[in-house]
Amino acid sequence: MMKMLLPLNIQFFSGNKTIYELKQAMATIGQQLAKTEEDLATKAMDPSASLDDIKAAQTSKADLQARFDVIKQQHDQLEAEQAAKFAQQKNLGSIEDPKQKRAEAFASLVRSTVRNQPIDHEVYAALGDNTNPVTGGEKFLPKTVAQEIITEPMVKNPMRELITVTNIVNLEIPKLAYTIDDDNFIADTETAKELKLEGSTVTFGRFKSKVFAGVSETVLAGTHTNLVSHVENSLRSGLAAKEKKVQFATTPKAGEEHMSFYQTGTNAIKKVSGENLYKAIKAAIADLHEDYRENAKIVMTFADYSTIIETLANGNATLYAAQPEQILGKPVVFVDAATKPIVGDFSYAHLNYDLNVLYETDKDVKTGVNAFVLTAWFDHRIKLKSAFRIADVVPTPD
Repeated sequence: MMKMLLPLNIQFFSGNKTIYELKQAMATIGQQLAKTEEDLATKAMDPSASLDDIKAAQTSKADLQARFDVIKQQHDQLEAEQAAKFAQQKNLGSIEDPKQKRAEAFASLVRSTVRNQPIDHEVYAALGDNTNPVTGGEKFLPKTVAQEIITEPMVKNPMRELITVTNIVNLEIPKLAYTIDDDNFIADTETAKELKLEGSTVTFGRFKSKVFAGVSETVLAGTHTNLVSHVENSLRSGLAAKEKKVQFATTPKAGEEHMSFYQTGTNAIKKVSGENLYKAIKAAIADLHEDYRENAKIVMTFADYSTIIETLANGNATLYAAQPEQILGKPVVFVDAATKPIVGDFSYAHLNYDLNVLYETDKDVKTGVNAFVLTAWFDHRIKLKSAFRIADVVPTPD
């Protein structure tokens, strides 16, 4: 009811004046109501007063009472909102532990977004952002939250520990860290061919991805700790899953082919074959140029590694206790999405998040679950395909 009677752009910082005006209106109408009640009592006790006069007095009293009740409701609601805001500011200001303060602020951000309520600037300040977005913050994720979501997914993408991860707008980088004044200084002929074919720089694009965190009313009304843990875990896990999906897609979406290690085409990553997984991986390592071989790692599924161990062990249990690096000669990272083992220097793979991460909300009216939606733009580029090899099993003909 208040939203129908007051301007939509009224903010809490202008609440004192509005409350003062409402108090004045309540006092004025209260005086009129008291006078009308007195007149009504006088007329009711006067035998000469007509019933029409009494009814008119009753109507006037009911009208004034209704007006008084509406204004009082507005006054009480605005006063309660202002008190809650001051209490929130006091609470955030009094919290010394940075983690607790951030949790309180992020919980307030999620609740305000889901309930379509304005977000106080103190919340953004507590989350590490002191800006005042033109939109009022409806679609702006504070820098601290954005950074944590981008760099610390709870359900981790193991590739983050290998590749380069940045958050730079309109990123463009050279493929090689340095060059010298000699056209023939690149010893690896495949690298030289790739640079000639594709150029010496990599330009990152923007590919939108949305992650939905379902928030029930019970979670929304629960403790800050449970709310923050639930929403952040969902968002981080969603982004990590999306990253792995595009990095290891065997049939990528149109326009996202370049993100996958398994991309096809004339300039795809070179495949090195062997009659079994073990020999194919060994051959792939050997096929790398020494500039990349020194820092090479192997990304493969645990199932493939188990197959190798079973083949090599042949009943000998000692191999099962050995580290993967001792068996294959290079550090191994297990990723279930890696359908074929990838060998190479993964510093030449780069994941970049572009623009600010945005958030919004939606509600499923059938289930009553609110969706806290995060939108992110990222691009995954393989800076030098010649720094990688894919181990492919090609059985020897009988």
